[in-house]
Amino acid sequence: MPTSFTVVPVEGQEPQPSRPPEEPSQQLAECSSGESGDGIPKESSPFINSAEMDRRNIYEGKNMALFEEEMDSNPMVSSLLNKIANYTNLTQGVVEHEADEDSKRKEIKAPRMGTFIGVYLPCLQNILGVILFLRLTWIVGTSGVLESFIIVFMCCACTMLTAISMSAIATNGVVPAGGSYYMISRSLGPEFGGAVGLCFYLGTTFAGAMYILGTIEILLTYISPNAAIFKAEDADGETEAMLNNMRVYGTCIIALMAIVVFVGVKYVNKLALVFLSCVILSIFAIYAGVIKTAFDPPDFPICLLGNRTLSRHNFDICAKFIEVNNETVTTKLWSLFCDSPSLSATCDEYFNLNNVTEIQGIPGIASGVLIDNLWSAYTDKGSIVEKKGHPSVTGTEETKVGGLPYVFTDIMTYFTMLVGIYFPSVTGIMAGSNRSGDLRDAQKSIPTGTILAISTTSFIYLSCIVLFGACIEGVILRDKFGEAVNGNLVIGMLAWPSPWVIVIGSFFSTCGAGLQSLTGAPRLLQAIARDGIIPFLQVFGHGKANGEPTWALLLTACICEIGILIASLDSVAPILSMFFLMCYMFVNLACAVQTLLCTPNWRPRFKYYHWALSFLGMSLCFALMFICSWYYALIAMLIAGCIYKYIEYRGAEKEWGDGIRGLSLNAARYALLRVEHGPPHTKNWRPQVLVLLNLDSEQVVKHPRLLSFTSQLKAGKGLTIVGSVLQGIYLDKYIEAQKAEENIKSLMGVEKTKGFCQIVVSPSFRDGMSHLIQSAGLGGMTHNTVLMAWPQSWKQTDNPFSWKNFVDTVRETTAAQQALLVAKNIDLFPTNQERFSEGNVDVWWIVHDGGMLMLLPFLLRQHKVWKKCKMRIFTVAQMDDNSIQMKKDLQIFLYHLRLNAEVEVVEMFENDISAFTYEKTLMMEQRSQMLKQMQLSKNEREREIQSVTDESRGSVRRKSYSSPQSIGQDIQALLPNDNPEEEAQLIHDRNTASHSAAIVKCDIAAATPEKVQMTWTKEKFIAEKHKNRETNVTNFKDIFNMKPNQSNVRRMHTAVKLNGVILNKSQHAQLVLLNMPGPPKNKKGDENYMEFLEVLTEGLNRVLLVRGGGREVITIYS
Repeated sequence: MPTSFTVVPVEGQEPQPSRPPEEPSQQLAECSSGESGDGIPKESSPFINSAEMDRRNIYEGKNMALFEEEMDSNPMVSSLLNKIANYTNLTQGVVEHEADEDSKRKEIKAPRMGTFIGVYLPCLQNILGVILFLRLTWIVGTSGVLESFIIVFMCCACTMLTAISMSAIATNGVVPAGGSYYMISRSLGPEFGGAVGLCFYLGTTFAGAMYILGTIEILLTYISPNAAIFKAEDADGETEAMLNNMRVYGTCIIALMAIVVFVGVKYVNKLALVFLSCVILSIFAIYAGVIKTAFDPPDFPICLLGNRTLSRHNFDICAKFIEVNNETVTTKLWSLFCDSPSLSATCDEYFNLNNVTEIQGIPGIASGVLIDNLWSAYTDKGSIVEKKGHPSVTGTEETKVGGLPYVFTDIMTYFTMLVGIYFPSVTGIMAGSNRSGDLRDAQKSIPTGTILAISTTSFIYLSCIVLFGACIEGVILRDKFGEAVNGNLVIGMLAWPSPWVIVIGSFFSTCGAGLQSLTGAPRLLQAIARDGIIPFLQVFGHGKANGEPTWALLLTACICEIGILIASLDSVAPILSMFFLMCYMFVNLACAVQTLLCTPNWRPRFKYYHWALSFLGMSLCFALMFICSWYYALIAMLIAGCIYKYIEYRGAEKEWGDGIRGLSLNAARYALLRVEHGPPHTKNWRPQVLVLLNLDSEQVVKHPRLLSFTSQLKAGKGLTIVGSVLQGIYLDKYIEAQKAEENIKSLMGVEKTKGFCQIVVSPSFRDGMSHLIQSAGLGGMTHNTVLMAWPQSWKQTDNPFSWKNFVDTVRETTAAQQALLVAKNIDLFPTNQERFSEGNVDVWWIVHDGGMLMLLPFLLRQHKVWKKCKMRIFTVAQMDDNSIQMKKDLQIFLYHLRLNAEVEVVEMFENDISAFTYEKTLMMEQRSQMLKQMQLSKNEREREIQSVTDESRGSVRRKSYSSPQSIGQDIQALLPNDNPEEEAQLIHDRNTASHSAAIVKCDIAAATPEKVQMTWTKEKFIAEKHKNRETNVTNFKDIFNMKPNQSNVRRMHTAVKLNGVILNKSQHAQLVLLNMPGPPKNKKGDENYMEFLEVLTEGLNRVLLVRGGGREVITIYS
């Protein structure tokens, strides 16, 4: 719908004077040069953060002062519209067709080509070509009018549907150099774009080889047969001699064409109009000849022996003998079939039994020959071209036909092969989109011109099929090289006024098409190379100073030479058909994907498209690939697949907003909604891990082996979230958070850990860990297992991840019904490059918590690091247990679980608690109580400092000025000198000191500058300190007189006993997996819990403490 804009001037505002240059608000960041670090030009854009922004675009008036801070990144609307209006996007390559690459670009004339000149005629020239002149009559004669019509209709329908999809993509924005490659890569992503772009490049290159082969065929067969270098001694060697001539002449012509393209492509572009004129003139000559046959058919007699067509190369009179001076004389034809010219000579049996007749090769459109040409006449290689329905007598004995002047078929013919040979004649529909930068209105011209060109050429092809079948005799149509008509071009015989119009026209047409292919293919390769998605191709992105792709041209000529060495036009045509069909298939796929995704950016001006049409076109392309040649199709798909995987593995990461990424997001959304219905079945359960990492002050991971262990445990399967917490406020720490995320992602790449990274900035580590455990993941893709490292320095109270944080994390994972894995001595765990050649993975199964202990060793042993380790399972038997029966039951259980492991039952008998255990428990409780007293005394000291400063502020007297630093010095003077640790602690409390100094400073500023005197005396302060110290000494005496808690003694006894048993059995194991006891319900014993775990795992190298999530994770059922 039309939209009206009203521009209202704002009056009454004076222009703002220019600000001084030294103001930081006026410093504009320098624009980027438009090239990335690798020298590859970026896509130019007139929008936000464009590299084209310069200083004159800064709005200096007062009208928009509200937005002045955003001017650096967000341009004014007037500036944006001006840039869009002046935005040009010309094809890369030639100086004549692009702007100079200097910083001061010269003014370029606006492109003025319209639909007819810019799109319609180039498409017409590229579509009509060698197949029309050299093979279409043969296709009609071989497959019949009806099947030929089906072949042409399928191919034209394929290109028409592709053109509709291409029009939608081409009108959804500007298409720069690269044409179809650009459209596919920006719609389907760099992997698909690179793979299909290279396939299209190979197709264009082989098309050049096909056009060159067509040029040589016209030259040596119809223009100058005597120019052949290799001559055949007999009829059997003609094909091989022709192929050798093709190779020699083809190599020379491709070298000549490459030199022409290298010297100056502008000459090729200027000659394009001449070549196009030849094509159009030839088409009109064909139609004129058809009209002429209606009232005056041309005289082109064909000689038949029985129903067999004879080649007219070696005789001129179509008769066995003639009357000369009333005497019967044998003809040259007689000599070809008989052993002597005499009438009594021994002749070929078929020659004796059948008469020689002569029929018209072009009987005319009114002759009714169309009925005879409706049906197909497929033959094997080396068969004789025969006229159906003509009288013929076959001999009793089969005679050798080799060496006789018959017209033979050179290849075996069948429907699918003809499709592959014909399809290149409908390619070339991308010519308009490749010239989008030279068009006045590309979004209008490309759809109109391309669809009109396809409609015109489809009409020409379909009408020619009917007209050829209605005008020309079937045996002439099946005569590929015109041997029955003295080596003339079959379609040339039909043309008016002369066959040479078609011969010369087709010769120049194929020459021009070959030059265009050698011009376009290197630029396509250059566009792919400059995108940087395929590293080894980047050398082909460079060229001469004017942008000519020299290296790409050299590679193109070498690949084209491969097609020349094949030397057969009929063999090369299916190869390029594969590559073009694959390209067209992905153009249709791109349009269908974009349409179905309904992305906001999908707004093509061309409205006559539908996803069903694109899907139909894609299916038709895919079907035609296998119809043409199933093995060529598989080879082409294998090449494209290899390129795709290479780009995915080694290529540069590009974010082009492609449809595949949108499709992935839609698929992910759909899958997440499906997963949301409920928890996974036990058979589908696998650890979805949240890895909690610690970072140092430089935001570097402290324990990288934790990620190594994650990759060994996961092997790329399932969900992995790597999280970490930064302490602080996000607005202050967002730069550190970004740096931390980059460091973690880099380390994940090194350790080959496939997953996601999540950084949380929180005022406290405890809250940050809680946020991660609660909110990491999305929908059904949330973690069910938390992996963390054992806090080695948990006894240090100033450690950010202290024992309190650790125990709270254990409690939260239990509350969230998540499994917990704690790796102790994580720095001793193996890297991904290490391999254990022997050893054991020992599982100590104390309590059953869902089977995690059984599943984890199985998953680890899938990785190469742990593959050769054996799995051993230990369980503990009490006094009342039957250890023998327990071992049998456990073996049966493991058999049903399909796990291979050694089983051992360890008996632990009850005995008295040792003095060592009693003493260790007492030391643990004394240490815990001492820590509490030290924490309490620290808090009291902080309160004393605060009371000193509060009292001093209350007794300020206005006598003389004193600086705030003097207050701090007075406070330091009050400190007793007999305890340096307390002095250090008081000095260390900088928050309290700075807070008090700031308040005092404010009070002094408000008052008159007088001396500040404090009423708190040194004696009073020391007396108060001694009072508190006496209280603390009393408390410490109570600590040394305390008795251990019996519950703690029992727990310590269990830890010591179990540790001794584990050390006895598993001290040399490569990894020990152990049930992790739960934390105490009473939080007062948290520090004791850490001591129990320390004692339990003491002396072991690698330990993985495992705590289940409260559900079964392994099952015996299938």
